Amino acid sequence: MERICVVSDGNEYVSQKVIRYLAWLSIKSKFFENNGDSEKTASELIEWYSDESASVAILNSKNYIEDYKPIFKEYGIQVFFMGSGKTSPGDDNSFIHFNGSDIIINQITSHLQSRISYFTLNLKPRPRTIYLSRHGESMFNVTGQLGGDADLSPRGFAYAKKLPELIKADTDAELTVWTSTLKRTGQTASYLPYRKLEWKALDELDAGQCDGLTYQQVEEQFPEDFRARDENKFEYRYRGGESYRDIIIRLEPIIMELERQENIMIITHQAVLRCLYAYFMNVPQEESPWMSIPLHTLIKLEPGAYETKVTKIKANIPAVSTYKEKGTSQLGESATSSSSKSRDLINNC
Repeated sequence: MERICVVSDGNEYVSQKVIRYLAWLSIKSKFFENNGDSEKTASELIEWYSDESASVAILNSKNYIEDYKPIFKEYGIQVFFMGSGKTSPGDDNSFIHFNGSDIIINQITSHLQSRISYFTLNLKPRPRTIYLSRHGESMFNVTGQLGGDADLSPRGFAYAKKLPELIKADTDAELTVWTSTLKRTGQTASYLPYRKLEWKALDELDAGQCDGLTYQQVEEQFPEDFRARDENKFEYRYRGGESYRDIIIRLEPIIMELERQENIMIITHQAVLRCLYAYFMNVPQEESPWMSIPLHTLIKLEPGAYETKVTKIKANIPAVSTYKEKGTSQLGESATSSSSKSRDLINNC
Protein backbone atom coordinates (compact mmCIF):
# COMPACT_ATOMS: atom_id res chain seq x y z
CA MET A 1 0.00 0.00 0.00
CA GLU A 2 1.20 3.48 -0.90
CA ARG A 3 2.00 5.66 2.13
CA ILE A 4 2.88 9.33 2.05
CA CYS A 5 3.33 12.30 4.36
CA VAL A 6 2.09 15.58 2.95
CA VAL A 7 4.06 18.43 4.54
CA SER A 8 1.94 21.58 4.40
CA ASP A 9 3.19 25.05 5.29
CA GLY A 10 0.12 26.26 7.12
CA ASN A 11 -2.75 26.36 4.59
CA GLU A 12 -5.22 24.56 6.82
CA TYR A 13 -8.10 25.08 4.37
CA VAL A 14 -6.37 23.03 1.66
CA SER A 15 -5.16 20.47 4.21
CA GLN A 16 -8.64 19.87 5.61
CA LYS A 17 -10.15 19.67 2.12
CA VAL A 18 -7.59 17.01 1.18
CA ILE A 19 -8.36 15.06 4.38
CA ARG A 20 -12.08 15.14 3.58
CA TYR A 21 -11.50 14.11 -0.03
CA LEU A 22 -9.31 11.16 0.99
CA ALA A 23 -11.80 10.03 3.64
CA TRP A 24 -14.56 10.10 1.01
CA LEU A 25 -12.38 7.82 -1.14
CA SER A 26 -11.91 5.51 1.91
CA ILE A 27 -8.19 6.34 2.06
CA LYS A 28 -7.17 6.46 5.71
CA SER A 29 -5.64 9.83 6.50
CA LYS A 30 -5.01 12.12 9.46
CA PHE A 31 -4.03 15.73 10.11
CA PHE A 32 -1.06 16.49 12.39
CA GLU A 33 -0.30 19.96 13.74
CA ASN A 34 3.36 20.72 14.52
CA ASN A 35 3.25 23.26 17.34
CA GLY A 36 6.99 23.38 17.95
CA ASP A 37 7.17 20.10 19.88
CA SER A 38 8.72 17.95 17.16
CA GLU A 39 9.36 15.07 19.57
CA LYS A 40 5.67 14.79 20.46
CA THR A 41 4.62 15.10 16.81
CA ALA A 42 7.18 12.46 15.82
CA SER A 43 5.75 10.10 18.45
CA GLU A 44 2.23 10.67 17.08
CA LEU A 45 3.42 9.99 13.53
CA ILE A 46 5.11 6.75 14.63
CA GLU A 47 1.88 5.61 16.31
CA TRP A 48 -0.07 6.51 13.17
CA TYR A 49 2.19 4.71 10.73
CA SER A 50 2.33 1.64 13.00
CA ASP A 51 -1.22 0.98 11.80
CA GLU A 52 -0.80 -0.89 8.51
CA SER A 53 -3.99 0.64 7.12
CA ALA A 54 -2.70 4.20 7.64
CA SER A 55 -1.99 5.75 4.26
CA VAL A 56 -1.67 9.54 4.35
CA ALA A 57 -0.52 11.91 7.09
CA ILE A 58 -0.81 15.64 6.54
CA LEU A 59 1.77 17.43 8.66
CA ASN A 60 1.12 21.13 9.10
CA SER A 61 4.63 22.49 9.54
CA LYS A 62 6.07 25.84 8.44
CA ASN A 63 9.58 24.39 8.55
CA TYR A 64 10.92 21.09 7.29
CA ILE A 65 11.80 19.18 10.47
CA GLU A 66 14.88 17.00 10.06
CA ASP A 67 13.78 14.94 13.08
CA TYR A 68 11.08 13.31 10.95
CA LYS A 69 13.43 11.88 8.33
CA PRO A 70 14.20 8.65 10.29
CA ILE A 71 10.45 8.00 10.63
CA PHE A 72 9.88 8.42 6.92
CA LYS A 73 12.77 6.10 6.15
CA GLU A 74 11.77 3.40 8.66
CA TYR A 75 8.17 3.20 7.47
CA GLY A 76 8.89 3.72 3.77
CA ILE A 77 7.01 7.01 3.65
CA GLN A 78 7.07 9.23 0.58
CA VAL A 79 7.35 12.92 1.45
CA PHE A 80 5.25 15.35 -0.55
CA PHE A 81 5.38 19.11 0.05
CA MET A 82 2.30 21.27 -0.43
CA GLY A 83 1.92 25.01 -0.09
CA SER A 84 3.77 28.23 -0.88
CA GLY A 85 7.17 26.57 -1.18
CA LYS A 86 8.52 27.52 2.24
CA THR A 87 8.52 23.91 3.44
CA SER A 88 10.53 22.39 0.59
CA PRO A 89 14.31 21.99 1.00
CA GLY A 90 15.02 21.74 -2.73
CA ASP A 91 13.85 21.01 -6.25
CA ASP A 92 14.76 17.33 -5.99
CA ASN A 93 11.67 16.79 -3.80
CA SER A 94 8.06 16.05 -4.73
CA PHE A 95 5.90 19.14 -4.28
CA ILE A 96 3.02 21.28 -5.41
CA HIS A 97 3.54 24.99 -4.79
CA PHE A 98 0.92 27.74 -4.96
CA ASN A 99 2.12 31.24 -5.75
CA GLY A 100 -0.86 33.43 -6.49
CA SER A 101 -2.33 32.24 -9.77
CA ASP A 102 0.81 30.22 -10.55
CA ILE A 103 1.04 26.56 -9.57
CA ILE A 104 4.28 24.59 -9.78
CA ILE A 105 4.27 20.77 -9.65
CA ASN A 106 7.54 18.89 -9.33
CA GLN A 107 8.67 15.25 -9.15
CA ILE A 108 5.23 13.65 -8.77
CA THR A 109 6.14 9.97 -8.57
CA SER A 110 3.10 8.10 -7.28
CA HIS A 111 -0.61 7.57 -7.86
CA LEU A 112 -1.62 9.15 -4.54
CA GLN A 113 0.55 12.20 -5.11
CA SER A 114 -1.08 12.62 -8.51
CA ARG A 115 -4.60 12.38 -7.06
CA ILE A 116 -3.86 14.88 -4.30
CA SER A 117 -2.21 17.27 -6.77
CA TYR A 118 -5.10 17.07 -9.23
CA PHE A 119 -7.63 17.62 -6.45
CA THR A 120 -5.86 20.72 -5.10
CA LEU A 121 -5.58 22.13 -8.63
CA ASN A 122 -9.39 22.13 -8.80
CA LEU A 123 -9.98 23.91 -5.48
CA LYS A 124 -11.42 27.38 -5.99
CA PRO A 125 -12.46 28.76 -2.57
CA ARG A 126 -15.26 31.31 -2.97
CA PRO A 127 -18.87 31.85 -1.84
CA ARG A 128 -21.24 29.64 -3.80
CA THR A 129 -24.39 27.56 -3.48
CA ILE A 130 -25.02 23.95 -4.43
CA TYR A 131 -28.62 22.73 -4.54
CA LEU A 132 -29.25 19.00 -4.31
CA SER A 133 -32.54 17.32 -5.11
CA ARG A 134 -33.84 13.90 -5.89
CA HIS A 135 -36.05 13.64 -8.94
CA GLY A 136 -39.76 14.01 -8.32
CA GLU A 137 -41.73 10.96 -7.25
CA SER A 138 -41.63 8.38 -10.07
CA MET A 139 -44.06 5.62 -10.98
CA PHE A 140 -41.49 3.07 -9.76
CA ASN A 141 -41.37 4.93 -6.42
CA VAL A 142 -45.13 4.54 -6.13
CA THR A 143 -44.95 0.78 -6.73
CA GLY A 144 -41.79 0.33 -4.62
CA GLN A 145 -39.65 -0.95 -7.50
CA LEU A 146 -35.88 -0.52 -7.70
CA GLY A 147 -34.03 1.18 -10.55
CA GLY A 148 -35.66 1.38 -13.96
CA ASP A 149 -36.25 4.43 -16.13
CA ALA A 150 -39.79 5.30 -15.12
CA ASP A 151 -41.66 8.53 -15.75
CA LEU A 152 -42.64 10.87 -12.95
CA SER A 153 -45.93 10.32 -11.16
CA PRO A 154 -48.52 13.14 -11.16
CA ARG A 155 -47.13 14.29 -7.79
CA GLY A 156 -43.62 14.10 -9.22
CA PHE A 157 -44.63 16.43 -12.06
CA ALA A 158 -46.20 18.77 -9.48
CA TYR A 159 -42.80 18.95 -7.75
CA ALA A 160 -41.07 19.66 -11.08
CA LYS A 161 -43.47 22.55 -11.73
CA LYS A 162 -42.86 23.98 -8.24
CA LEU A 163 -39.05 23.78 -8.36
CA PRO A 164 -38.58 27.10 -10.24
CA GLU A 165 -40.66 28.84 -7.57
CA LEU A 166 -38.58 27.32 -4.75
CA ILE A 167 -35.31 28.38 -6.38
CA LYS A 168 -36.51 31.89 -7.25
CA ALA A 169 -37.69 32.44 -3.67
CA ASP A 170 -34.21 31.55 -2.42
CA THR A 171 -31.84 33.16 -4.92
CA ASP A 172 -31.57 35.40 -7.97
CA ALA A 173 -28.24 33.84 -8.95
CA GLU A 174 -27.79 32.15 -12.30
CA LEU A 175 -27.53 28.37 -11.98
CA THR A 176 -26.42 25.47 -14.09
CA VAL A 177 -28.55 22.34 -13.64
CA TRP A 178 -26.93 18.92 -13.74
CA THR A 179 -29.07 15.81 -14.16
CA SER A 180 -28.54 12.12 -14.76
CA THR A 181 -29.36 10.58 -18.14
CA LEU A 182 -32.54 8.96 -16.79
CA LYS A 183 -35.97 10.32 -17.72
CA ARG A 184 -37.17 11.14 -14.23
CA THR A 185 -34.36 13.65 -13.57
CA GLY A 186 -34.79 15.34 -16.95
CA GLN A 187 -38.53 15.62 -16.38
CA THR A 188 -37.90 17.11 -12.93
CA ALA A 189 -35.58 19.74 -14.43
CA SER A 190 -37.79 20.50 -17.43
CA TYR A 191 -39.44 23.63 -15.97
CA LEU A 192 -36.23 25.22 -14.70
CA PRO A 193 -35.11 28.20 -16.85
CA TYR A 194 -31.40 27.43 -16.63
CA ARG A 195 -28.74 25.77 -18.75
CA LYS A 196 -28.85 22.00 -18.28
CA LEU A 197 -26.17 19.34 -18.52
CA GLU A 198 -26.60 15.55 -18.39
CA TRP A 199 -24.03 13.38 -16.61
CA LYS A 200 -23.97 9.59 -16.95
CA ALA A 201 -22.02 9.57 -13.68
CA LEU A 202 -25.14 10.88 -11.90
CA ASP A 203 -27.27 7.85 -12.86
CA GLU A 204 -28.78 5.85 -10.01
CA LEU A 205 -26.99 2.88 -8.47
CA ASP A 206 -27.33 -0.07 -10.86
CA ALA A 207 -29.36 -2.79 -9.12
CA GLY A 208 -28.27 -5.44 -11.65
CA GLN A 209 -30.49 -8.53 -11.53
CA CYS A 210 -32.66 -6.81 -8.92
CA ASP A 211 -33.59 -3.94 -11.24
CA GLY A 212 -37.36 -3.59 -11.38
CA LEU A 213 -37.95 -5.72 -8.27
CA THR A 214 -39.39 -4.58 -4.96
CA TYR A 215 -37.41 -5.12 -1.76
CA GLN A 216 -39.88 -7.85 -0.80
CA GLN A 217 -39.13 -9.65 -4.08
CA VAL A 218 -35.38 -9.24 -3.54
CA GLU A 219 -35.71 -10.77 -0.06
CA GLU A 220 -37.71 -13.71 -1.47
CA GLN A 221 -35.60 -14.38 -4.57
CA PHE A 222 -32.12 -13.48 -3.23
CA PRO A 223 -32.31 -13.90 0.58
CA GLU A 224 -28.54 -14.21 1.09
CA ASP A 225 -27.89 -11.08 -0.97
CA PHE A 226 -30.61 -9.22 0.90
CA ARG A 227 -28.95 -9.98 4.25
CA ALA A 228 -25.44 -9.30 2.93
CA ARG A 229 -26.44 -5.86 1.71
CA ASP A 230 -27.95 -4.96 5.07
CA GLU A 231 -24.75 -6.06 6.81
CA ASN A 232 -22.42 -3.98 4.63
CA LYS A 233 -24.43 -1.66 2.46
CA PHE A 234 -21.46 0.45 1.33
CA GLU A 235 -19.44 -2.48 -0.01
CA TYR A 236 -22.22 -4.80 -1.20
CA ARG A 237 -22.51 -5.01 -4.99
CA TYR A 238 -25.75 -6.16 -6.61
CA ARG A 239 -25.38 -9.17 -8.91
CA GLY A 240 -24.49 -7.64 -12.25
CA GLY A 241 -24.83 -4.19 -10.69
CA GLU A 242 -23.06 -1.71 -8.46
CA SER A 243 -22.14 -0.93 -4.86
CA TYR A 244 -21.94 2.44 -3.12
CA ARG A 245 -18.17 2.20 -3.43
CA ASP A 246 -18.62 1.93 -7.21
CA ILE A 247 -20.68 5.12 -7.16
CA ILE A 248 -17.90 6.96 -5.31
CA ILE A 249 -15.46 5.99 -8.05
CA ARG A 250 -17.66 7.27 -10.87
CA LEU A 251 -18.54 10.43 -8.93
CA GLU A 252 -14.92 11.55 -8.51
CA PRO A 253 -14.95 13.61 -11.76
CA ILE A 254 -18.20 15.21 -10.57
CA ILE A 255 -16.55 16.26 -7.31
CA MET A 256 -13.57 17.72 -9.19
CA GLU A 257 -15.90 19.74 -11.40
CA LEU A 258 -18.05 20.85 -8.46
CA GLU A 259 -14.98 22.28 -6.74
CA ARG A 260 -14.33 24.39 -9.85
CA GLN A 261 -17.88 25.60 -10.45
CA GLU A 262 -19.95 28.36 -8.90
CA ASN A 263 -23.72 27.94 -8.40
CA ILE A 264 -24.96 24.48 -9.35
CA MET A 265 -28.18 22.52 -8.96
CA ILE A 266 -27.95 18.74 -9.12
CA ILE A 267 -31.06 16.65 -9.73
CA THR A 268 -30.23 13.00 -9.33
CA HIS A 269 -31.06 9.87 -7.32
CA GLN A 270 -31.12 8.69 -3.71
CA ALA A 271 -27.86 6.69 -3.63
CA VAL A 272 -25.95 9.31 -5.63
CA LEU A 273 -27.15 12.15 -3.39
CA ARG A 274 -26.10 10.19 -0.33
CA CYS A 275 -22.57 9.98 -1.72
CA LEU A 276 -22.44 13.65 -2.70
CA TYR A 277 -23.79 14.79 0.67
CA ALA A 278 -21.26 12.57 2.44
CA TYR A 279 -18.42 14.37 0.64
CA PHE A 280 -19.50 17.89 1.60
CA MET A 281 -20.54 16.98 5.16
CA ASN A 282 -17.73 14.51 5.91
CA VAL A 283 -20.14 11.66 6.67
CA PRO A 284 -18.38 8.30 7.28
CA GLN A 285 -18.92 5.87 4.43
CA GLU A 286 -20.42 3.20 6.67
CA GLU A 287 -23.18 5.68 7.58
CA SER A 288 -23.86 7.41 4.27
CA PRO A 289 -25.90 4.56 2.65
CA TRP A 290 -28.36 4.73 5.54
CA MET A 291 -29.13 8.45 5.32
CA SER A 292 -32.73 9.35 4.60
CA ILE A 293 -33.11 11.77 1.69
CA PRO A 294 -36.84 12.41 1.21
CA LEU A 295 -38.50 13.12 -2.10
CA HIS A 296 -39.72 16.63 -2.92
CA THR A 297 -37.10 18.30 -0.73
CA LEU A 298 -34.41 20.74 -1.86
CA ILE A 299 -31.12 20.60 0.03
CA LYS A 300 -29.11 23.83 -0.09
CA LEU A 301 -25.38 23.57 0.60
CA GLU A 302 -23.19 26.63 1.18
CA PRO A 303 -19.59 25.39 1.38
CA GLY A 304 -17.36 27.55 3.58
CA ALA A 305 -13.68 27.50 4.41
CA TYR A 306 -14.05 24.89 7.15
CA GLU A 307 -17.68 23.79 7.19
CA THR A 308 -20.74 23.59 4.98
CA LYS A 309 -24.03 25.23 5.92
CA VAL A 310 -27.10 23.08 5.16
CA THR A 311 -30.66 24.29 4.64
CA LYS A 312 -33.65 22.11 3.76
CA ILE A 313 -36.39 23.61 1.60
CA LYS A 314 -39.57 21.54 1.50
CA ALA A 315 -41.98 21.70 -1.41
CA ASN A 316 -44.90 20.48 0.74
CA ILE A 317 -45.99 18.09 -1.99
CA PRO A 318 -46.74 14.58 -0.66
CA ALA A 319 -44.63 11.64 -1.82
CA VAL A 320 -44.08 8.04 -0.84
CA SER A 321 -41.15 7.07 1.37
CA THR A 322 -38.47 5.07 -0.43
CA TYR A 323 -36.39 4.55 2.72
CA LYS A 324 -35.73 0.96 3.81
CA GLU A 325 -34.65 0.31 7.38
CA LYS A 326 -32.02 -2.32 8.13
CA GLY A 327 -33.47 -5.80 8.63
CA THR A 328 -36.76 -5.32 6.83
CA SER A 329 -38.06 -5.25 3.27
CA GLN A 330 -40.80 -2.77 4.14
CA LEU A 331 -40.46 0.87 3.12
CA GLY A 332 -40.82 3.69 5.62
CA GLU A 333 -38.94 5.04 8.62
CA SER A 334 -39.24 3.39 12.03
CA ALA A 335 -38.93 5.22 15.35
CA THR A 336 -37.08 2.23 16.86
CA SER A 337 -34.61 1.60 14.03
CA SER A 338 -30.98 0.77 14.88
CA SER A 339 -29.90 2.90 11.91
CA SER A 340 -31.82 6.01 13.02
CA LYS A 341 -28.64 7.96 13.88
CA SER A 342 -27.32 7.62 10.33
CA ARG A 343 -30.79 7.96 8.83
CA ASP A 344 -31.45 11.31 10.50
CA LEU A 345 -28.16 13.02 9.59
CA ILE A 346 -30.02 15.14 7.04
CA ASN A 347 -33.41 15.18 8.78
CA ASN A 348 -31.85 16.87 11.83
CA CYS A 349 -29.88 19.53 9.95
